[in-house]
Amino acid sequence: MLRLSILLVPLLFLSFRSKNDTFQLGEEYGYRIKFGILTLGSANVAVDNKTHTVNGLPCYRINVSGRTEGITDLYRVRNTYTSYMDTLQYFPQKFEYSARENNYKRDQILYFDHRKNVVVKKEKESVDTYSVPTHIHDVISGYYSLRHIDFSTYYLGQTYTAPLFFDDESYRFKVKYAGKGTVKTRFGKINVVKLHPILPENKLFKGEEAIRVWVSDDKNRVPIKIEVDFSFGTIVMELRKYKKNLYPFNFFS
Repeated sequence: MLRLSILLVPLLFLSFRSKNDTFQLGEEYGYRIKFGILTLGSANVAVDNKTHTVNGLPCYRINVSGRTEGITDLYRVRNTYTSYMDTLQYFPQKFEYSARENNYKRDQILYFDHRKNVVVKKEKESVDTYSVPTHIHDVISGYYSLRHIDFSTYYLGQTYTAPLFFDDESYRFKVKYAGKGTVKTRFGKINVVKLHPILPENKLFKGEEAIRVWVSDDKNRVPIKIEVDFSFGTIVMELRKYKKNLYPFNFFS
């Protein structure tokens, strides 16, 4: 449950390519994950302070980490996802995944070849190759690419789809625009855009619109709040800290 909640920050977004005018090196956001009054854990999303070269291309290194806190730390989750996303088209060149969940351990590296449309996965002693669609993203590069979409051009109910690769599979990920509103935060109220990632039928999430995302209605386009309906109740993720965002947030009382 918590592993899926921590993943939601990067998973909720998809692909688009344009000039980068929404984020910068050193940007960082922190989230608190709650179930009612109970704190389950936290997630952190950060862009490294410098670029890195992968496949001969300059890349942003973006790190997403999640951990349990409080009473749930008895299970002890420490998961990390890292994407090396090129600075020109925001396509992933390399993706690293490290899971530490109680006694469970898993490490894998994905290498993206966009000329051949393949992903090579290295895990333990095995190497596997997957054919993928063009313009494929990992879960993190897809999130940062989406931040360039101007939702003021979208009509209510309009959806956007994009190919995404995670956990040995390619997906057609869909997100529906659900209008605008305001969200109350610890920093004040803020104007937001509401999005619904559209999920296939499954036993874990409750309904097609089980995930609700409120993104800042500004050029940052950062998730401010996320709600996820599970069969047992609703998990909430809220922005708790931020630094080096490219544009100031317009919080108001």
